[in-house]
Amino acid sequence: MKSCIVLSAWFLHIACSKPAQPSETGVPETKSATSVQAAAAPNHTSMLLFNGGNESIYHSFRIPSIVKTKNGTLIAFAEGRRWSPSDWGDINVVFKRSTNNGSTWSALGEVVGSGNGTWGNPTAVYDWNYGTNGRVWVFMSWNDANKQAWSDITAWGDRRVFSSYSDDHGATWSVPQDMSNTLLPPNYTWDAMGPGIGIQTVVNTPGRLIIPAFGRNIYSDDHGQTWQYQLIPGGTDEGTIVELMNGSLLRNDRPGTTLWNAAKRRRKSVGTIAGGFAAWTVDNTLNDPKCEGSMIRYNTDTPHRIIFLNPNTTDKRCNMTVRISYDDGATWAKSRPIYDWNTCDYASITVAKGGYSSMIKTSDYHVGALIEINEDVHASSTSNKSIEFHKFNLPWILNGTTEP
Repeated sequence: MKSCIVLSAWFLHIACSKPAQPSETGVPETKSATSVQAAAAPNHTSMLLFNGGNESIYHSFRIPSIVKTKNGTLIAFAEGRRWSPSDWGDINVVFKRSTNNGSTWSALGEVVGSGNGTWGNPTAVYDWNYGTNGRVWVFMSWNDANKQAWSDITAWGDRRVFSSYSDDHGATWSVPQDMSNTLLPPNYTWDAMGPGIGIQTVVNTPGRLIIPAFGRNIYSDDHGQTWQYQLIPGGTDEGTIVELMNGSLLRNDRPGTTLWNAAKRRRKSVGTIAGGFAAWTVDNTLNDPKCEGSMIRYNTDTPHRIIFLNPNTTDKRCNMTVRISYDDGATWAKSRPIYDWNTCDYASITVAKGGYSSMIKTSDYHVGALIEINEDVHASSTSNKSIEFHKFNLPWILNGTTEP
């Protein structure tokens, strides 16, 4: 029998000569194992994880990202906004860790908090194959304290690309490295990473790390020793990416203003790093209020599933809805709102639940999801923003329905 090769994408790992497909736990995931997951009792729990105005020095927390390491540790990232919920100002990239599948979490830590500028758009990816512990990469955008408005970002380098990594499951982090000379295209002024998470491929160029970014995919084929980028069709931003069953890649992006005005729906494009990406098409089943969304590959055995989460509206950031695709993102056969009450009825609620999100599969076969909330919807320009952690399983999403 051929030896197993540890390769990963979507945080699924173990590819070998056995017919079983990769799993989250490092054990080959058979069809019967997936059937057990789908037949378990429905389960959905939630907690306030990043508590704006009540935690450390931070007024608000926004822009979540979450990854899982090979020992099951969950690392949740966010922007810690010191003085207000604004996109500009003294903003740091912060994190918390869980070693028990999200039941409890560590105290707040900082990936980077130097200076009064903006460290933002954390976009993490995990390299299962690096060393003993694997390596967690976090890509970030940065602008200086004197570049604090859209009108200030006028020249190349005003908004820069940085990366940091951890080799101990997120306990400590390297000093962020400026990657702009390599990864910021020469004609760019504004730029943004992700936000959300990247992937590591298993089918096409196994082991490749990919970070979705504004107008491009950033990637490495040598465990991050070197990085490069591939330009993709323009007109969108805030992208998320998965590898499809045939090895091609699916980008699912927020449309830019012009595209969004044409159809308030998500945009998608399929392609490869070597061959490029097709023009954007409208996904008519996915409403979009011009907000980031998140997407992960849940499993590759039958039936193979991609899971998607975003605000299911065309105006407000509310009605967070999780969906399942069984045909590589062509259609979304199953869906369920995260909240059982109307999160869009702003007239009768105080806390608005919905916004940016990030997902990962946990070691106990749940989906762990970070979801933004606005703590006072009637004072949205000054209210604290926070982030909840939700954990739910397949039976909860299916809600008594049958899969294909």
